[in-house]
Amino acid sequence: MRRRARGFIGSVATLVFVVVYAIGAMLVAQTGAFRDAPALVQGAFYVALGLAWIVPLMPLVSWMIAPDE
Repeated sequence: MRRRARGFIGSVATLVFVVVYAIGAMLVAQTGAFRDAPALVQGAFYVALGLAWIVPLMPLVSWMIAPDE
């Protein structure tokens, strides 16, 4: 597959993943147990969720930027 096609597919997949991930993170953040947590715990949770989406997308990005065969 050409690099341009992989870039398009990867971009669409990234967009879909980030939207689904953001909705899931918002749903988790609205649970009763999380809302009642101390501010420090909430802040740490937001930082962790803000960075955690990068890990599953690393292989996708590597695939997208691989040279053409």
